[in-house]
Amino acid sequence: MKKNKSIAILSAVLVAIVALCYYAFIILSSTGRGAGQNITLGLDLAGGVSITYQVVDEDATAEQLSDTRYKLQKRVESYSTEATVYQSGDDRICVEIPGVTDANDILEDLGTPGSLMFCDPDGNTFMTGDDVVDAQAGTYQTNTGNNGFCVDLVLSDEAAETFSEITGENIGKNLPIIYDDEVISNPTVQSKIDGGTAQITGMGSFEEAEILASQIRIGSLSVELQELESQVVGAQLGGEAMSSALKAAMVGLAFIIIFMIAYYWMLGAAAAIALVIYSTLTVAVIYWFDITLTLPGIAGIILGIGMAVDANVVIYGRIREEIAAGKSVYGAMRDGFKKATSAIVDGNVTTLIVAAILAWKGSGTVKGFAYTLAISIVVSLLTSLFVTRYVVYSLYGIGVKDAKYYGQAKELKAVGFVKRRPVFYVIAVVCIAVGFIGMAVHSGSGDGALNLSLEFAGGTSNTVYFNEEYTLEQIDSEMTPIVMDITGDSDVFVQKVADSNGVVFKTRNLDLEEREKFNQAFVDKYGVDENKISSQTISSTISSEMTSDAVIAVIIAVILIMIYIAFRFQDIRFASAAVIALIHDILLVLASYALVRISVGSTFIAVMLTILGYSINDTIVVFDRVRENMHRRARVSKEELTDICNSSVTQTLSRSINTSVTTLVMVLLLYIMGVASIKDFSLPLMVGIVAGLFSSVCISTNLWYDMRLHFSKGSTNGKKK
Repeated sequence: MKKNKSIAILSAVLVAIVALCYYAFIILSSTGRGAGQNITLGLDLAGGVSITYQVVDEDATAEQLSDTRYKLQKRVESYSTEATVYQSGDDRICVEIPGVTDANDILEDLGTPGSLMFCDPDGNTFMTGDDVVDAQAGTYQTNTGNNGFCVDLVLSDEAAETFSEITGENIGKNLPIIYDDEVISNPTVQSKIDGGTAQITGMGSFEEAEILASQIRIGSLSVELQELESQVVGAQLGGEAMSSALKAAMVGLAFIIIFMIAYYWMLGAAAAIALVIYSTLTVAVIYWFDITLTLPGIAGIILGIGMAVDANVVIYGRIREEIAAGKSVYGAMRDGFKKATSAIVDGNVTTLIVAAILAWKGSGTVKGFAYTLAISIVVSLLTSLFVTRYVVYSLYGIGVKDAKYYGQAKELKAVGFVKRRPVFYVIAVVCIAVGFIGMAVHSGSGDGALNLSLEFAGGTSNTVYFNEEYTLEQIDSEMTPIVMDITGDSDVFVQKVADSNGVVFKTRNLDLEEREKFNQAFVDKYGVDENKISSQTISSTISSEMTSDAVIAVIIAVILIMIYIAFRFQDIRFASAAVIALIHDILLVLASYALVRISVGSTFIAVMLTILGYSINDTIVVFDRVRENMHRRARVSKEELTDICNSSVTQTLSRSINTSVTTLVMVLLLYIMGVASIKDFSLPLMVGIVAGLFSSVCISTNLWYDMRLHFSKGSTNGKKK
């Protein structure tokens, strides 16, 4: 690369860094303050609006209420992926939507859910709102070539056949859609409609189509709801949580930059530039796409930083190896980037598969996590493969050509990982077994196998109206410990009620005696009028349907990862070993939750998903080296196979350690500097990172080794040995 071109590229990169840093600073400095340029924060970080609905139907069953909660959750996700819905008492459903300061805006838009009926021309109901899976506004091209506005309907499998039959019998006739005894649409049947999808056309504007789609979605609830009250609530974690997370991220990023420069010299400087661009660009993209950021979302960003570092470490390790092999610096850079690309792409693609499936099947915080994870991975991939490449070549182009500025890999003696695999297997099994034993002991003592939080188990919502206003920091330091003494549990959620002195304390289920102690404590210590203290039993915010959606999403993601790895590596044994190593990591994290009694809430899902993406990437890098060292040989002797596995793991060992250390530092700083809820999130994440390092170095390749010795690949190897 010519010197003038190199200078121009470096100048452009530096200008981009300054611009992005300034833009990110503007976004972050206004976040949560009501300014025009800010990131939308979730209920845990910024608060929002809380709406309580009364169930109109007196004979509504528990199944109908559960179904209504789940459907309403899907409706409100159009406002925010982080919205939560839970049951309060026997006949109330609460909706909490982050980032909103005016409840009336939501109420006017959301409306009051009521009955929805699809009728034939004679007024007979042939389908109800329960049969509608989804309704979305859209556009289509008319016969004249102009854009028309429509509502696209998706029906349940059961209703699809009925709809096909009715439309076939009434071509040319109208089928009115009635919402709360009012005809909201009267479409004419153009043809028989099969397949469970339909389109209502003829809207005058996209806004009109959105209103009709919203009415159809809301009207598909299982029971009729009536608004009872609404209020604006404050953040559950307070501004301290967000500021501490940002400080931890900045300190961690600074450490990583210093570490990369100290370890990789000039290459590390290029990595530092790429990491700054990654960090600021991620903030900008989250803002541009209006992604709601919560604590689980921060996990996705941390994983992105880890993978951005990992990509650079893989590239630089390759460059140093090529220099050590006697190639020129330029040739080493060219071949280093080329050889590292497959491992980087494979690792990122598998993680993107996880993100895509979670965005498709997940709900609430799971969906929000998926969005931030996908953004982080795409940005880290672009910065590592393109920004780093051009910066490195430009540094070479301006005259930094001596190999001493880049370093060279030292030839390491292969460590006997394969010989020690029985020991590694035993360590893994024992650690997992200890976790299950701990779960059994706690379950037998009546404490529950896991310490389920309010989000999974439900509890009691206690609203206290004080004589004066207290800050969230005062409440956390003075009042939360009082509540914890009464409940004997650290799982306490706190929210302030906006424009009042009200504070909501959400705890585990309290019996009558505990509720009396709760009331008396605040009467004695703060002079609160006992009549201004109210309690309601609330359901979990993470419903069984949401949990099953997350589990199904993970299963689908794992299956697709297996297919992808098997396709890319042309060996199902690589895929099988990777998934087993992944299960090992997940079980070790679960063991940490069981033994330390960490509260299992929405962050539990985020931690598990983070480890899922992080660990598979780590394993793929090692497998990529195994594949390369095999030189596409279908058959090798046992001794040769042993040497290949030992050499591959040894060659990637420094990369595995460096990546794990940098990511671990980020999470450790969150633990040290964060509030209690962030500690509950970061501690098991650290366990997962260590578990991922152990499995990628000591478990995954050894599993593949054993599978290759004892199981045929199929058409390639031909038979069992």
